[in-house]
Amino acid sequence: MICRVRRGWSTKENADAYERIVRGQVVPGIEARRIPGFLSIDLVRRDRAEDVEFMTLMWFDALDSVRAFMGEDYETAHVPAAARAVLPDFDEQSAHYEVLDRRDQPR
Repeated sequence: MICRVRRGWSTKENADAYERIVRGQVVPGIEARRIPGFLSIDLVRRDRAEDVEFMTLMWFDALDSVRAFMGEDYETAHVPAAARAVLPDFDEQSAHYEVLDRRDQPR
């Protein structure tokens, strides 16, 4: 399993707008593509003194599935124009981690 991680930093004034764009446009757009091997996506937010940090974690069954999402230049961050407009700083490259141990817990 592969975890694709990308971070971005917003001003406090634009943080809610960025969150709406990601939740309302970016994530549904990715889901609509029905990418083989794409398992899930998480969006997390952390308010800091000077800004607001966001991180997306995308879960894929293999690196080939990431390539199906982004192509051969799969490390390039996926940040559509609407999101870039309210996100002054972000990772240009996504990091990819091989998931060694992930344990779902019973509820």
